[in-house]
Amino acid sequence: MARDMSYLDSLPIAILGGGAVGKTCAADCKLAGKEVRLYSRSKKSISGIERTGILLDGVQHNLYGFERSGRAYLDVVSTDMKKVVKGAGLIVIAIPAHGHEYYLKTLIPLLEDGQVIHIFTDSYASLLLRKLMREMGCKKKVIVGGWGSAPYGTRVETIGGFTMPHVGAKYRAITLRGATQPMCDIDEFMESVKYLPCMDAVTKGDGPVKGDTMLDIGFSNINPVIHVPASILGVSSMENWSTVYGNRPGSYSMYSHGLCPSIARVQYQFYMEEKAIADKIGIDMPTYDYEMFFSRRSILTQEYMGLDEDGKDNVVFPLDRPCNEGNVGPNSIDHRYFTEDIPVGCKIYHDLGKKFGVPTPIIDSMITIGGAMHEKCFFKTSKYNLDYLGIGDMDKDELLNYLYTGKIEKKEDCTEYA
Repeated sequence: MARDMSYLDSLPIAILGGGAVGKTCAADCKLAGKEVRLYSRSKKSISGIERTGILLDGVQHNLYGFERSGRAYLDVVSTDMKKVVKGAGLIVIAIPAHGHEYYLKTLIPLLEDGQVIHIFTDSYASLLLRKLMREMGCKKKVIVGGWGSAPYGTRVETIGGFTMPHVGAKYRAITLRGATQPMCDIDEFMESVKYLPCMDAVTKGDGPVKGDTMLDIGFSNINPVIHVPASILGVSSMENWSTVYGNRPGSYSMYSHGLCPSIARVQYQFYMEEKAIADKIGIDMPTYDYEMFFSRRSILTQEYMGLDEDGKDNVVFPLDRPCNEGNVGPNSIDHRYFTEDIPVGCKIYHDLGKKFGVPTPIIDSMITIGGAMHEKCFFKTSKYNLDYLGIGDMDKDELLNYLYTGKIEKKEDCTEYA
């Protein structure tokens, strides 16, 4: 049974990250009546927001029609993380994976007992945070957890390369899968969701789901399995979209224009390799049927439109019909669908497969081809490996023990992790 987390209700919420998800979370929480502080490493990304506020709107599709829109004026907007984090109860980290190390190392000396950290999307940041806390000697009693996805599909409006103080949410999730490192904190983490308004569509929807360790949340991140095959195999459509086909620059959507039955079959086989790794380690992960991949929103739709009584998607966007449901992007191979989902998401799947004896030929081919497009080898250049996350030298039993209890138990010693 979770301990009382109601103390969070009266404390400020700190949002770390000035991109689309961070700004949307900040505006959403402020419009719900909370004290909200926003931090970004980049002064440019938050310039002028104290004066203009952040306008949150968009169609916000979701099964139950939850919507929250308006212009939100935040309480603190700063490039000084200490100003944002001091005295906060909930800390939301909403940045791409490649920014995690800087943000986490900056955050750790500022942590206070009782704080609860939510990471959207986790991308193994919870494991990295606990490792860095050990290395930096931090003993603060905080709860660390992350989610397999963000609460929204959202974009920042840009005009001619200028970033506007405006975010538009295409959809709101009605369910998300989350976990903690270690899992003994999961009940309190799930209880804390009640005090985080950017999760209101989830709590008022089908609800958050307890995942089975942070590795489960890594497999629950649907970005690699959806984005990578569709972006790599649809790269010619993306690169020819304006120059050859004459379409408006910036209007290409991997979902609307890139997906096709052949790519869906690759996505399913990619997913089956993920599942084989999870099964070998002995952890749970989401289950998707073959036909769920054959939709213009792929397996994403169930996050915001749910499943029917037979466990099938409530809404399917057929691949043989036009659809503008998906967010735009990618527009180049420098987009995060390539530069994050391959060297982070795919690379960790490869390393787990190699460690536990599970072949991953489809995943490996994505890493190889994506690297070739960038004229590099992501197997060699990516810093993301199991040692980087602090789990490289653990066998299966040691790994599971660490994920569940936060302790490493070797034959020669027993060391408790932060």
